[in-house]
Amino acid sequence: MEAPRGPLPYGGRTVKNAAAPAPTPTTRALTWSLHLLIIGLLALAGGRAVADDRPHTGMVVAAAAACGLVYAAGPLLPRVGRSRRAAACWLAAVGAVWLVLLALSPDGAWVAFPLYFLQLHLLPRRAALPAVAATAAAAVAGFAAHQHSFGLAMAIGPALGAAVAIAVVWGYQALYRESEQRRRLIEELTATRADLAQAQHTAGVLAERERLAHEIHDTLAQGLSSIQLLLRAVERALPDRPDTAARHAEAARQAAVDNLAEARRFV
Repeated sequence: MEAPRGPLPYGGRTVKNAAAPAPTPTTRALTWSLHLLIIGLLALAGGRAVADDRPHTGMVVAAAAACGLVYAAGPLLPRVGRSRRAAACWLAAVGAVWLVLLALSPDGAWVAFPLYFLQLHLLPRRAALPAVAATAAAAVAGFAAHQHSFGLAMAIGPALGAAVAIAVVWGYQALYRESEQRRRLIEELTATRADLAQAQHTAGVLAERERLAHEIHDTLAQGLSSIQLLLRAVERALPDRPDTAARHAEAARQAAVDNLAEARRFV
């Protein structure tokens, strides 16, 4: 299964299913650094061909310019930033033009290093590793062909560059996954804390309502009991003691008024 990847290094966009957030200033700086590295290496290849008056100078300059144009088209094409298939096609086009440059100039081998990063970022891991290996092999073979000889030192540079690129990219992806896990954990903890606070608030409201309900019940029950006793006293006082009955009736009425006022106060 392909691991989640970080922001991809071109155009400030991310390939579909890359699960990456919006580019940060750091990722934008890395993106522009990669752009400048590729442009600088292509300019170096063309400039050295002109300065040294090498054979096929015009073709070398044209191949370097074509490689730069094809590379620059990637960040400008929306599909390249949204589909891994489109990104792979774009990488294949860049690689094809680079092979032409490599066939014309040994300085084209230097461009292999930034290509490693592009391949490792834009391709699934099962395709990225063979692509990096093929790029390194092409760089070694191209440089050896121009030198008309092969030595172990020629293979060390591209191989070491590929190993460094793999370590850097995989290390970055591991750090990115860890950062994303930490971010999701913080979001979950924040959401849980908010839910807990809401639950505590709801529990407090329910407890307060229950307390008020008990107080209202106790107040009304006590008042109604008093009214009931007073009304019984009225019954016993009638008809022989109307004055006493009237006092008890007034007391019952006042008890009802007081209980009503108390109930309204609670509400």
